[in-house]
Amino acid sequence: MPDVDRPARIKVQPNGPYLVSGAVPVTRRTIVASDEGEPTGARTTAELGARNVVALCRCGGSSNKPFCDGTHAVGHFDGTETAPTSTYDERAKSYEGTGVVVRDDRAICEHAGFCGNRLTNVWKMVEGTEDPATSSQMMAMIEQCPSGALTYRLTAAGPDVERELPVGIAVTADGPYFVTGTIPVERSDGQPFEPRPRMTLCRCGGSANKPLCDGSHKETGFRDS
Repeated sequence: MPDVDRPARIKVQPNGPYLVSGAVPVTRRTIVASDEGEPTGARTTAELGARNVVALCRCGGSSNKPFCDGTHAVGHFDGTETAPTSTYDERAKSYEGTGVVVRDDRAICEHAGFCGNRLTNVWKMVEGTEDPATSSQMMAMIEQCPSGALTYRLTAAGPDVERELPVGIAVTADGPYFVTGTIPVERSDGQPFEPRPRMTLCRCGGSANKPLCDGSHKETGFRDS
């Protein structure tokens, strides 16, 4: 459980690691895929503890991943943050279906692939939401979106429907940090990002949308070891 005396928070250090306070639980997770190789979920494979303060690598070069070992300073890592600090509401585009409104913010997508399969994808499924089975499947896919780029609401003016997710940071195999529980994230210049139930932070060092993941780890061949 988070340290009640020290609220959970992630502070991005200038050209350095993520400084996580509040005894946020850190785990390792592996993406679960179907027989066709399509991502369907994630499972926890290890508990890494919940320290009061911990520094997590974001340059991708630490020999002690996911923890920082100072490599960012030796390699002259450029961690300049370029991700938008506007709100999700300001950026998201809406797609209205039957009894559901899908919202999509491409600016924060990390291309995890939960939003589609070999037969269809969320955007095509919106058009078929008069079918309860299609609607339910689409909502389940959206709820798996780790970056929170995709959300849904039941009416245009209603709130986004979000699963109850624990406060935590999950280290995904050869991928980003899955951050859940609406942990505040602060840029190195002191500007806050909008706290959200789900977000993904870059840990390969290659994202063009730092500190958020943009899927660059796949292109660069980033590995944990």
